[in-house]
Amino acid sequence: MPKGIYNVPQPWNEPVKSYAPGSPERKELQAMLKELRSKETDVPMYIGGKEVRSNDKVRIAPPHDHKHTLGHFHKSSKEHVTQAIDAALAAKPQWEALAWEHRASIFLKAAELIAGPYRAKLNAATMLGQSKNAFQAEIDSACEIIDFLRFNVMYMTEIYKQQPPVTGVGIWNRVEQRPLEGFIYALTPFNFTAIAGNLPTACAMMGNVVVWKPSNTQVYSANVLMEIFTQAGVPAGVINLIYPSGPDAADVIFSHPDFAGIHFTGSTEVFQNIWKTIGNNIHKFKTYPRIVGETGGKDFIVAHRSADPKVVATAISRGAFEFQGQKCSAASRAYIPSNIWEDVKAQVVSDLRSFKMGPTEDFTNFINAVIDEKSFDKLAKYIDAAKADKGVEIIAGGNYDKSKGWFIEPTIIRVDDPKYVTMCDELFGPVLTLYVYDENKWEETLKIVDSTSIYALTGAVISQDRYAIEYAAKALRNAAGNFYINDKPTGAVVGQQPFGGARGSGTNDKAGSMINLLRWVSPRTIKETFVPPTDYKYPFLQAD
Repeated sequence: MPKGIYNVPQPWNEPVKSYAPGSPERKELQAMLKELRSKETDVPMYIGGKEVRSNDKVRIAPPHDHKHTLGHFHKSSKEHVTQAIDAALAAKPQWEALAWEHRASIFLKAAELIAGPYRAKLNAATMLGQSKNAFQAEIDSACEIIDFLRFNVMYMTEIYKQQPPVTGVGIWNRVEQRPLEGFIYALTPFNFTAIAGNLPTACAMMGNVVVWKPSNTQVYSANVLMEIFTQAGVPAGVINLIYPSGPDAADVIFSHPDFAGIHFTGSTEVFQNIWKTIGNNIHKFKTYPRIVGETGGKDFIVAHRSADPKVVATAISRGAFEFQGQKCSAASRAYIPSNIWEDVKAQVVSDLRSFKMGPTEDFTNFINAVIDEKSFDKLAKYIDAAKADKGVEIIAGGNYDKSKGWFIEPTIIRVDDPKYVTMCDELFGPVLTLYVYDENKWEETLKIVDSTSIYALTGAVISQDRYAIEYAAKALRNAAGNFYINDKPTGAVVGQQPFGGARGSGTNDKAGSMINLLRWVSPRTIKETFVPPTDYKYPFLQAD
């Protein structure tokens, strides 16, 4: 048990800067964008505190300007994966022995570095590498990762404080929360720099060592995160950043006896394959690995006949199309009652017509590019099929262009069949499919909402009728791990709405909560008897 559970700084949610014209943060960010675009960055691996390079370099380009080169990263081989594991295991004894408050101090310092001197650089890297506008970058790569680091320190101390009550004289019972025995594999996505930062640091904070593989399309900002972690004092080998292919990483990591767990955000298919591989190799591991994952979603908005059409339309415009619909929580399907449909349609179509689309460096653009050509081609295929299918109508958008960047116009599809393919499949882009239902069939529609998708990540109900809200909350109890009433289904805030879903959406271990951190420790119960007995005989053994 850690000694001296002191008061730690109480966490607070980092205020979101506005980046309004003339503001100092806008000028600083614009200058940083110009600086980063003016040079090509050489991104190494970081193994055991050393920069490691290979002969296989991969080009990095902005999704909204794919002919421009931001730099190159050094692709990792299987040998590099092994080196990263060895470096992590070598760092483990000293790191897990470090007093908890010194681990906490490192990550609190990282939060302050991001809040201050690194804010513009991390935001600019996210804007360029992942095509996020200034506001989306600010709430992600600044505010959310800062919040993760601050609040996780508080949750860590609360975990350590939880001890058995004193129940007897001469006995002391206590619980020691040990790091897992081995190394953790953090496999992180492209869409949130904050998630990429949280998955390895949440494990490391609890005394674990980590091998971190980010998405290839997030390497540019991951490199800045690693710079920040190093500046904050994360010791060599505690977090090792590498860029292998998924199969190469899996071959080495999921066969290693010291593999202790995976912290994952990504697709359901990949996560299920990982789980299967771990199960098949279970006999190879020293311990049963912890498997924690947040995966896909087919997130919904369902409006009741009492809903305000303006509220519904705004929830769609923001919930479906911010960051091009590439949030895990983005609204991808909507159910609109017939009595308010025309009003909702008019405002949503007006909203979409007012959207400006283009590069992130132009702060007036609300919509930017999707992440890569693979995503672009997938979305274009679904849109083309919808244009050709009967019973399907393109309400807005439907165009795309990849001549300069991977630009998909925000698109709304109306369908006659609530089980049409785009109502069911996860698209992960700026495409919303909606179904207009008979306003008197609320209960029947909720059953459709609950049964349409394998996922259960986020969802929203919009209504001014409290009985309808209560009915929906119960009917959709298992349909969303994060459930919103009269709001869009995006925008979870650390410390306020811990994030995660069940069913096909993951293990629901709630990033940004104590629940998640408990997955990265293994408790040991200790009972100490001060004056132990010296005779085995109990009183009942005595003769009458």
